Amino acid sequence: MVQRIRLRYTKRGRLRFTSHRDFQRAFERALRRAEVPMAYSAGFTPHPRVSYANAAPTGTGSEAEYLEIALAAPRDPGKLRELLDESMPAGLDIIDAVEARTSGLADRLTASVWELRLDGVEPAEAERAVAAFLAADTVEVQRRTKNGIRNFDTRGAVVSLVTLPAQVDRPSGQACAILRLVVRHLTPAVRPDDVLSGLRAVADLAPPVPSAVTRLAQGLFDEESGTVTDPLAPDREADTAAPPTAAVAADAKAPEGPAA
Repeated sequence: MVQRIRLRYTKRGRLRFTSHRDFQRAFERALRRAEVPMAYSAGFTPHPRVSYANAAPTGTGSEAEYLEIALAAPRDPGKLRELLDESMPAGLDIIDAVEARTSGLADRLTASVWELRLDGVEPAEAERAVAAFLAADTVEVQRRTKNGIRNFDTRGAVVSLVTLPAQVDRPSGQACAILRLVVRHLTPAVRPDDVLSGLRAVADLAPPVPSAVTRLAQGLFDEESGTVTDPLAPDREADTAAPPTAAVAADAKAPEGPAA
């Protein structure tokens, strides 16, 4: 391994129903099509060295999924991103790439920002449910796991939950409440559907159709500002102070013309 690249990708439209395993298969095909010089694991069944971080649940959209790849030869991150994006299905888009100059990407994914679109729910009804949820000390819900039914509190993981103004793109006469949720990544993980279960528990809020859920951001939660920061920012900052990898520098150098 001579270089590590961190990528940000999306799950949009119908491809929000793509499972994590489906994405892995699509991404490994893209690596082969783009002829990426991957580093491989050791052992009897070597596989490309790809590390996935905190993938969104199947059925939710996302603008902020992250992974890291290890390369056997250096490449320019921007050009690599373009090649991989061209090789991926539309909706699974590679939108950012940086060279890994720091450690601990997974440790910087401590919170997520989610948008929940509740079709068929009046904003005023959603506001009442949100107020009841935030006023509670604990909001216990149940989730089925491989070990059976598990009870856990959703309230402690929620940093903020607000109702947004009505969207101008919604057809007139159709109710639609939009919630913005910031949740910490705790154990057990509290997902947006758990928060919806909590809203049902404390205020009997039950959207008539499945909610459209999208992760807008994930990263380190800043206690002072109450915001979720870009997890790739430390690599970008370190990159400006570090010399480029030799092969990348040569790749970016413009060819010289003939001498006059």
